[in-house]
Amino acid sequence: MQATAYTYDPDTRTGSVLLDDGTPVPFDAPAFDAGGLRLLRAGQRVRIEVTGAGEARRITLVTLQTF
Repeated sequence: MQATAYTYDPDTRTGSVLLDDGTPVPFDAPAFDAGGLRLLRAGQRVRIEVTGAGEARRITLVTLQTF
């Protein structure tokens, strides 16, 4: 699934993305670390993997979108 980076805190390695419908979804440090990234800037297109649905939706991977 694709999204846009919305917030990112380099100290905690947590943040949030915006889905294409504008829904913000937070991610935690393990999801950020799983993607092997060092930094994330607001506005970057990312690829995410999620588990669950609705309120139980959780991001498990954040990585840069490549073509």
